[in-house]
Amino acid sequence: MSAEDHYLDAVEAYDEGDLEQAYASARLAAKADPLHVDAWQLCAEAALPPKGEKPTLKQAAQSLSAVKKIIAIDPDRTAMWFLGGRLLSDELGLLDESLAWWQQLRHHMPTEVTPLVEQATLLADMGLYTEARYRLEAITDENMDVSGQQYAKISQLHGMVLSASMQDEREFFKPWERHHNGWGAIELKMRKPPVSESFLFMATTVPILLLEVLFSNRFVEQGWGGFCLTTLMIFATVLIGMRFSRRIFRRVNRPAFNLLRAMNFEASTGYVVISEDIRTSVLYMYIMQRKPKAWQERMLKIIDDNTKLPGGWKHSLPDFESHLDDLGFIEEEKEEKFEFWNEEE
Repeated sequence: MSAEDHYLDAVEAYDEGDLEQAYASARLAAKADPLHVDAWQLCAEAALPPKGEKPTLKQAAQSLSAVKKIIAIDPDRTAMWFLGGRLLSDELGLLDESLAWWQQLRHHMPTEVTPLVEQATLLADMGLYTEARYRLEAITDENMDVSGQQYAKISQLHGMVLSASMQDEREFFKPWERHHNGWGAIELKMRKPPVSESFLFMATTVPILLLEVLFSNRFVEQGWGGFCLTTLMIFATVLIGMRFSRRIFRRVNRPAFNLLRAMNFEASTGYVVISEDIRTSVLYMYIMQRKPKAWQERMLKIIDDNTKLPGGWKHSLPDFESHLDDLGFIEEEKEEKFEFWNEEE
C-alpha cells in the first residue's frame, strides 16, 4: 500500500474513534513517506487520548515526537507549535525545554504574542520574575497586536510579575539552594494539605455578610433606597472579601507553592532536590495526585534515578533575543557601530 492509502485508512479510523488504529495507520503512512506532514499530524493527534482524559507518558512522548517532525517539515503550522508547548510544560513538566520551544517559534513568527506570554508564565512559575517582566515588556516594545482575551491574561500576569520583581530576590524560594529558608517553611506545613481559597472566603467574609443581612432589616422600612443601600453594602463586602481571601490564600499557602516550585524544578531538570521526609508528606502527596499522568510517571522515574543536583548549578535560559538576528536587527546594529568607528578613524 502507498503512503496515501495508509493515510486514508488512518483518517477513517480516526473519524470512527479508533485512535489506536488511526495512529498505527498514520505511522505506516509516515514511514512510507517521511515528508507526509498530514500523516505526522494525525500521528500527533491520534497518539493522545480523547478530550477530557490526560495522556500517559508514552502517549505524550509519541505525540511530541510527531509534533517535532511536523515542525521540521512545515514550521508554519501554528497549532502544532501550541500543542508541543502544552505537552512540554503541562503534561511532561519540561519547563526549560518549553522556554526554548517558544523561542524557536519566535524565529518563525516574531509578531506572535503567544510565545512571549507563555515564556513569561513559565519564568514566573520558576521564580524568575525579572526575566518574566522583560518578556511582557517586549510585547509593548515590539508593538504587537493583542486580543482582548490575551490582554486580560497579560494584564494580570504583568501586575503579579511587576510587584514580585520589586521585592528582595532573597525572599523568593529557590529550590536549587539547599539551605534556603523556604525549605524550613515547607517542613512546618508539610503535614497538612493547603487551605482552599473558598474556605478562607467562607471563614472571613460570610460572617460579615450574615451580620449585614441581619442589620439590613432596619433599612427595609426605608423602601427602595434602603434596598439599594443594602445591596451595595453586600456587593462591596463580597468584592473586598474576595480580594482579601485571595491575598490570605497566597500567604497561608506559600509553603505549598514553594513545594510545587520544587517539584516542577525536579521534573524540568531531572535532578532530585526534595528530601525523603518532604516527599512522603501529606502536602507532597496532595500536590502529586493533582498532577497529570505523564508528569507523575516522569517524576517517579526521576525519583528512582535519584540524580543529585550538582554543585554550582545555574539556570541555562535560551537567548530571548536570538530571533532578532533573523530579522536583521542585530546585523544592522553591528554595521552601524562599524561605520561609526570608521568615521572616527
